[in-house]
Amino acid sequence: MDTESHSTKPSGMAKSTKVIVLTTVMFTFISYWRAAAVVIGDLGSTAYYIGGIAEQFIGTIAPYFILAVMLFSYAVRSVYIEAVGMFTRGGVYRVVKSALGEWFAKISVSALVFDYVLTGPISAVSGGQYLTGLLNDTAKLAGYDIVLDRNFFAMIVATVIVIYFWWENVKGIEESSDKALKIFIITSIMAALVIVWGVVTVYMKNEPFLTHLPKFTLTLTDESYGWLKDMEWIKSITIFSVIIAFGHSLLALSGEETLAQVYREVEYPKLKNFKKAAMIIFVFSMIVTPGVSFLGIMLIPDAVRPLYIDNLIGGIAMFLIGPVWLRLVIQAFVVIVGVLILSGAVNTSIIGANGVLNRVAEDKVLTDWFRKPHKRFGTTYRMLNMIAFMQILTIILSRGDIILLAEAYAFGVIWSLTFNAFSMVVLRFKDKRPREWRVPLNLKIGGKEIPFGLGSIFMILLFVAIANLFTKPIATVSGLVFTATFFILFTISGYINKHKIMKEKQISEDEFHSDENMKVLEHFNLDDESQITPEAIESELPDRVMVAVRDPNNLDHLKKIINETDTEKTDIIVMIARVFTDKINTDVRKELKSDELHLFSEVVNVAEKIGKPVIPIVIPTNNAFFSIMNVAHSLNVREVVIGLSAKYKPEIQLQQLALIWGTVHSDENTHIRVRIITENIEHSIDL
Repeated sequence: MDTESHSTKPSGMAKSTKVIVLTTVMFTFISYWRAAAVVIGDLGSTAYYIGGIAEQFIGTIAPYFILAVMLFSYAVRSVYIEAVGMFTRGGVYRVVKSALGEWFAKISVSALVFDYVLTGPISAVSGGQYLTGLLNDTAKLAGYDIVLDRNFFAMIVATVIVIYFWWENVKGIEESSDKALKIFIITSIMAALVIVWGVVTVYMKNEPFLTHLPKFTLTLTDESYGWLKDMEWIKSITIFSVIIAFGHSLLALSGEETLAQVYREVEYPKLKNFKKAAMIIFVFSMIVTPGVSFLGIMLIPDAVRPLYIDNLIGGIAMFLIGPVWLRLVIQAFVVIVGVLILSGAVNTSIIGANGVLNRVAEDKVLTDWFRKPHKRFGTTYRMLNMIAFMQILTIILSRGDIILLAEAYAFGVIWSLTFNAFSMVVLRFKDKRPREWRVPLNLKIGGKEIPFGLGSIFMILLFVAIANLFTKPIATVSGLVFTATFFILFTISGYINKHKIMKEKQISEDEFHSDENMKVLEHFNLDDESQITPEAIESELPDRVMVAVRDPNNLDHLKKIINETDTEKTDIIVMIARVFTDKINTDVRKELKSDELHLFSEVVNVAEKIGKPVIPIVIPTNNAFFSIMNVAHSLNVREVVIGLSAKYKPEIQLQQLALIWGTVHSDENTHIRVRIITENIEHSIDL
């Protein structure tokens, strides 16, 4: 194996230096449109069933409460915007652990996993039922006496949908987000067509438009009150009934937590793009979800509407103005788009669950076995396998009962939101770090800042969560059982993993919980190449900048380069020089050493927080300076950037690099710039 150990022949080594290339899925970033599309895949899908479900519990006033939930959704979203500014890998688990500790974090994330596990089956089965209904209606119109069993066929379709998006996520979030964006576009077209056409239809009627609006009368049934149905004093207090009704409509908020899970994948400028995604989600959900619910009541007669409880948009299509054949075509279009967006919700659930479980695994609650990256795609495929298995099992056990699944699903939605909001309130007092963005309405009283806006959001969520505990028996029982089960699994797994690590490293429990041992270390796929070429390291852009790193606590120069570089035009190559300490034994090990793993994990964190990709490589060598310039020549980089050496002054570093540059290239027309970036000053030379 050729290395740079023969320093007397530097000119012959440019073609034979060994290079180890690191790959990980982290280095894929998506636009704010794609991020919004992933979340809308879940939020938008609820428009197909939330109106019908809410009406069953609170009557024809449901559209007003759904509208209120959608207005409130932006307040909830603002909590996530503040949270992700503090934690790039945020979400309920990271936020709750920082605020309340490990036990509460495990409880909250257990409820959240329940949320994601149910999202896929609800949406997939619902999509399967719409498709089955369309096939049966088509066969009937064509004169065929064929009726597919709706539940059984829906289960088959749902299983296929889960398997399809499982494989898309194994290939990577960029692949799956592309599908989500296409679904988002076609859903927007369908929604615009149906809503505009529906409004025109109402205007064309003889009665004034406003007379068709649902009556603003709250009517709750015994089923709406759940375990509180025999408590007459609760029924007599209006505010309690309002909170209960709001809770029965809160399912429209499903998908919010996925915002935090996709944040790490959002491209630069990260927080700005994230806020754009949040606004797109808000506008879409504000128009589509309440719009469908209102039109469902305004267009579909009361006697017929129960037939469209699970497919309000399809029902709206059948009562639009126009010939019957055209309405049938629109209904078919609505159903097909419905299958697409409901399938997209499955994708959202898999992305979200995978993100949550990765946060748990990073904290050593799950063993590293779960985080092993896919050999080809770099994704955590074992977690994806587990998620898909649980969703398929749920589809089979549910037997297609959408109402049952939706009721159970509400538990995870409300409690994950409540834990997240409360933790952010606690962190306002516990963590005084500056925020990139904060939830508005912060009042200063007696020199202390009171997060009134954040606290108000938490209190609303808490009241609704408590109300749901007593008014949704199915959700409470199933949610508590599932949450307790996962909490026990996380606790046992964490205990086993902790003692395994303590034994391997021969450390005490206090040392295990130290900052050093709790640092999140990335997992990388490694490819070794015999020559350093752009093709070998998969550098496709003609313009390249190389940054040499050696100290995980000194990456300011890397941050500066990532921030100032347009990675659409320039590849950033991050290099570690693996200097041989044994001059005789120069065998190159493919695996990373512990210090290299720590260093590149910090590189991942820096690139991820900013939202731009880098290409990490390791170069075995016996001379770090020579290796830097040799690789720069081999890769034809425009610029080499290094940090300040603790051993040499900047002038000495530049002199040595300049001398070496003269030995590794013979073309006087080839130029390169060398920069040494420190905290306060920059040194550079053009060679």
